Amino acid sequence: MADKALVGEGLTKVFGGFAAVKDVNLSVRRGSIHALIGPNGAGKTTCFNLLTKTLTPTRGRILLDGEDISRMRTSEVARRGLVRSFQISAIFPHLTVLENVRVALQSSFGTGYHFWRSLRAVAPLNRRAEELLEQVGIQDNRDSPAAALSYGKKRALEIATTLALEPRVMLLDEPTAGMGHEDIEPITDLIKRVAVGRTVLLVEHNLSVVSTLCDRITVLQHGEVLAEGSYKDVSNDPRVVEAYMGGIDE
Repeated sequence: MADKALVGEGLTKVFGGFAAVKDVNLSVRRGSIHALIGPNGAGKTTCFNLLTKTLTPTRGRILLDGEDISRMRTSEVARRGLVRSFQISAIFPHLTVLENVRVALQSSFGTGYHFWRSLRAVAPLNRRAEELLEQVGIQDNRDSPAAALSYGKKRALEIATTLALEPRVMLLDEPTAGMGHEDIEPITDLIKRVAVGRTVLLVEHNLSVVSTLCDRITVLQHGEVLAEGSYKDVSNDPRVVEAYMGGIDE
């Protein structure tokens, strides 16, 4: 267990009489990039929302660095280093790129979302905000309104705001969803860079991204674990090939 950053044990989520996730066991190794995939309706989003504390499991438990966080609030687990991004970009469109990151830093440093604070009071955060923007490659856009960014750069900004919370475990929800081909490779490269020294769990529909990015993959079908292993292992598993109706193509 010592090498496991995030563990789900017997995770089950029932909505009414429907079990969307059934007895799922998932272990994310510390320092790895782990993907959760599956065909439509497989239960991967529900499972991801359980692990990210957006939903509370009906049964089972979640361990973060060996600590049971199953009943903790999202804000509590975020303070412990478990931080997620969302498929729909969660940024403030009318603030500048720098201001978006600074708001995240205010939360991280305990100064809160006090928009009425003077610029002098939050100025010490600017240097760290600029470092984060440089890390994700959008430092040249620091003074642009977030709404003016391209879709790929908005995703990079969201990753910067996630990094501002100093995550040990990053949970990324469909990081390349809706992107054109020209944006996918830069975001994939960015995830590789920011994953150094961290643990990453992602839900991702683009299997070419999964094949080049992830150390381990868990495949869900009908709310249950169908297969787990490297990309090579799962892509050659006949059950996975059947689930994807023709297999996994790079």
